[in-house]
Amino acid sequence: MTTVKLNVLFKKMQKDDKKEVLMFHVLSDELPHADELLKMPGTITLLTVEESQVEALGAEFVSIQRDNKKTVLKFNVKRDPDGKVNQLYPFAGGNVSLILQPSQMSIEEFYEEPHEGVKYTVDNGGQVDVPEGQLSIDDEETVTH
Repeated sequence: MTTVKLNVLFKKMQKDDKKEVLMFHVLSDELPHADELLKMPGTITLLTVEESQVEALGAEFVSIQRDNKKTVLKFNVKRDPDGKVNQLYPFAGGNVSLILQPSQMSIEEFYEEPHEGVKYTVDNGGQVDVPEGQLSIDDEETVTH
């Protein structure tokens, strides 16, 4: 897939407890790059608002909805440790140039939650080895009380 550049109305930014929702409207009877855009929903896209100084951010291209007046592009941004999304707020409500590029990241990788877990290794026979010094189930009971 190729890079797609669109002139859009940055309609809305909405935050819920787990993600930021970004909505853009293409106000035209014709949808430029329609073939490429119709392949993107359900994938991870690198999204850039050209007028901002914000680097491309990974977003799930949730949906594309067309009617006779506009086309609505909806994206979800799940993780934003650098605060890139917040830097886009000044552009919401105005016309911007939106650049979309396909990402190599899968939906599963995008939504995978980073976590600290127990470190372990598994040998060829299926035996699990946990390094010394990690909390055990027995230790957990005494720590929480």
